[in-house]
Amino acid sequence: MPILYSLQHCPYAMRARIAIFRSQQRVLIRAIKLNNKPEEMLLASPKGSVPVLVVGQTVLEESLEIMLWALAQGDPDDLLNVIQPPSLPEMLGLISQFEAEFVPALEAYSCAKRYHDDNLEACRQRCEIVLSTLEQRLSMHSFLFSESESILDIAIMPFVRKFARIERQWYLQSPYPNLRRWLDSYLQSRMFSKVMAKHELWLENRLDLYFGDDINARR
Repeated sequence: MPILYSLQHCPYAMRARIAIFRSQQRVLIRAIKLNNKPEEMLLASPKGSVPVLVVGQTVLEESLEIMLWALAQGDPDDLLNVIQPPSLPEMLGLISQFEAEFVPALEAYSCAKRYHDDNLEACRQRCEIVLSTLEQRLSMHSFLFSESESILDIAIMPFVRKFARIERQWYLQSPYPNLRRWLDSYLQSRMFSKVMAKHELWLENRLDLYFGDDINARR
């Protein structure tokens, strides 16, 4: 059975878990702490970051790789949009652009808040450049790519969640009503509560814990 090394609140690990869950796959999940990484994970992936998925002799070290692997095994909600005209390359391009533009700005914003830096507002405004494009997309249709949910939504959502938690009160009053509606639809779902369930750290007892394959809670 595939083995997933994961960290509960890491956005990259979150989106990998969401894709696995939505694909109705079942994996062994090994919850880790970054300051106590298991030797087995480091042997499989020396870079030491999560998520890591070990499938037989194959090791997937990037969250998007894991998402694509999972949805290639099963995609009951057509998150890859194969039923629609071919759009996966465009969605992957948008994910890449988002990662390049938003993620560094998000990290700077998070650090500014944590260390009470004077540039907090400027860091937030850099994030807002990207958020405003998401808001515009969501003003045209229910999800980021179209009226149908896609891999684009589940790849981006964990990072928007992290942004929303940095200055919660500011976010709740921000000029992004469509973005809040979209994010809330995930945060209040049964699927999200399943994906965010806390697992016992694997190194404590090395228990085989299973994750995924819950058809009734996909959404």
